[in-house]
Amino acid sequence: MEVILLDKIGRLGGLGDKVKVKNGFARNYLLPNKKAVMATKENLAKFEAQRAELEAKIAAELKEAQQRAEALAKIEKYTIEALAGDEGKLFGSVGTRDIAECVSKAGVEIHKSEVRLSEGVLRAVGEYEITIQLHPDVRSTIKLEIVPQK
Repeated sequence: MEVILLDKIGRLGGLGDKVKVKNGFARNYLLPNKKAVMATKENLAKFEAQRAELEAKIAAELKEAQQRAEALAKIEKYTIEALAGDEGKLFGSVGTRDIAECVSKAGVEIHKSEVRLSEGVLRAVGEYEITIQLHPDVRSTIKLEIVPQK
């Protein structure tokens, strides 16, 4: 199925790109989330008329993501307290939701979908470097310390 992208999609393309995707991906994700439209002559003409407006929206989103990345970098370290055993192993784990809540409490609003844990959830006390992807072009790395709860 051919679609015209209305937003920048990682590993797929940017605004205005005409790409071929699987039917399910288009039907279940791109079209309902208004990230793409079907590649027809009418939609192509409508897209060209709205192109400047969409480019301005994408530029504003990029600028906002860069400002959030700068705000993340200002805070040296984020700390989460968790129940842990004597050897430093956590009772449970620290996941994306916990990290997003911790960062949001510190003053920078992020969503759990923006937190990237390459090795899965964190299950031990210690310091970690966590990647936050705020935009397809903007990534930030934060230092997270997990300490045992007293």
